[in-house]
Amino acid sequence: METALVRRLLIVAALVAVALLLVLPLALIVSQALERGVEGYRAALLDPEAIAAIRLTLLTAAVVVPINLLFGLAAAWAVSRFEFPGKSVLLALIDLPFAVSPVIAGMTFVLLFGVRGLLGPWLQAHGVTIIFAVPGIILATLFVTAPLVARELIPVMQEQGSEDEEAALLLGAGRRAVFLRVTLPNIKWGLLYGIILCNARAMGEFGAVSVVSGHIRGLTNTMPLHVEILYNEYNFAGAFAVASLLALVAIGTLIVRSLVEWRGRGAGREAAP
Repeated sequence: METALVRRLLIVAALVAVALLLVLPLALIVSQALERGVEGYRAALLDPEAIAAIRLTLLTAAVVVPINLLFGLAAAWAVSRFEFPGKSVLLALIDLPFAVSPVIAGMTFVLLFGVRGLLGPWLQAHGVTIIFAVPGIILATLFVTAPLVARELIPVMQEQGSEDEEAALLLGAGRRAVFLRVTLPNIKWGLLYGIILCNARAMGEFGAVSVVSGHIRGLTNTMPLHVEILYNEYNFAGAFAVASLLALVAIGTLIVRSLVEWRGRGAGREAAP
């Protein structure tokens, strides 16, 4: 009896927490975004600066996710399939963005590539601009999202081991065929999960991007930065209109993540003897 009561209390507490931390904020975002009606909402999203921010956010994610995909595959393969000196150092470097504040990471890039930074004068002399430009935003986003794909793949590949790959090699398959037909199908759910998380973080990153962007309207403002500027200017309807797009990305990420987890568990049960 006590166990059933405790279970019900925990369920009620979880539902209340979800309502306060998720449902209520989302409802407030929607209500504020539609404060000026549908036409006001549409106008806020079609504003040239908003379109530029959306375009830059999508561009950043389109560049960052494939690079981190390749890095995650290479790092997971190296860590899970080989023993080599410095392996623990590599694992520590992969986790470094988790330990460093995004703002500190952004400041590091400024100190390296800024006009008065370590490499800044040389870059300026050769006409290369990184800080307060799109390359700086991409570099900062790459840094903060670097571990996400690798950290999803490493435990999956370590748990699966290399027996299937070794068997395929013994049967005469080439390394490319082994990767495409054995390794990749075995890790596809972990890979998709890492890509989803990487994309969501790339589109929503604020701290590091804020430092290196320079907040140049229409040029270096991503969606989170555009929301901040509109909010500071008391354009709440416009700020929440753009924020609603980020909220939709977050909700979509949760839905796709849940589907991937569900499919992954189903595939694991089917593969089990």
